Amino acid sequence: MLIKEYRICMPLTTEEYRVGQLYTISKHSHQESEKGEGVEVVKNEPHEDPVHGPGQFTEKRVHLSSKLPSWARAVTPRIFYITEKAWNYYPYTITADGCSLQCSFLPKFSIYIETKYEDNCGDSENIFHSDKILGDHEVSFLDIAFDEIPERYYRSLEDPRFFSSAKTGRGPLREGWRQHTKPIMCSYKLVSVKFEVWGLQTRVEQFVHKVIRDILLIGHRQAFAWVDEWCGMTMEEVRRYERETQEATNELIGLVAPTISVSEVGQPTATHSAPASAPSTPLGDEAPDFLAPPKTRPRKKSAPETLTLPALRERASAE
Repeated sequence: MLIKEYRICMPLTTEEYRVGQLYTISKHSHQESEKGEGVEVVKNEPHEDPVHGPGQFTEKRVHLSSKLPSWARAVTPRIFYITEKAWNYYPYTITADGCSLQCSFLPKFSIYIETKYEDNCGDSENIFHSDKILGDHEVSFLDIAFDEIPERYYRSLEDPRFFSSAKTGRGPLREGWRQHTKPIMCSYKLVSVKFEVWGLQTRVEQFVHKVIRDILLIGHRQAFAWVDEWCGMTMEEVRRYERETQEATNELIGLVAPTISVSEVGQPTATHSAPASAPSTPLGDEAPDFLAPPKTRPRKKSAPETLTLPALRERASAE
């Protein structure tokens, strides 16, 4: 098992990020979905934990067949998805991913993520206090403005070095922004990746961590770049947006499913509902050096139209 801790700062408060992350996850999932592919929301319901108190449980199926890199498509089933389960007790969340099919490519594979959000610049030490961690683990600071992301996912409008929020006046982010920006918060993510196959374990776990790093950077960049879209939304409004986009996404990927119930549970003032996890982002096309890639397959260039909250309301009225 390879354990790493990622710390990602944002020019937001944890209260703002609570809304922004829910909005970003829903919008991004819908953008990435197309017929037969995308993120299917199976459950989204209140959950009570004896230790952490009231929160939200979500179960998703991330359909990946055409989103996998070419080298992975060659050795996985045609119908393939990852099951993601998350228990959210904002500002603390747990996310567990597992392979939903028994296949030779991922026989013993799992990802476990613990997340805590705090209003600081990432300087809290030993924030997880986990007995499960044996020895020291690597801590990496991810800079949403100056750390590189894969070129194919780069969007100039989502670049924090150039983006300026009309509503909040925040941005662009300059060198050293974490030391002088106010407000500021940090996502602390303890990520455990396990792939128990002799001879491949180390290389696969390192590769998956690289993919997770890219996903985290892209998701947090988008949450900031889309701030003018979600800034000012109440939890009731963002939950309604979440429900409507989830239903639209399930319909888009060709699923006939009952209406999803998304509800909020009463919580103490100091405790908030949590986002499910970082947005799902297609895996990269770079094959690890221990797998020989097959012939390159053509990639789809079209993407479904992004649904905004007003657009969803207009569609509902028309029906």
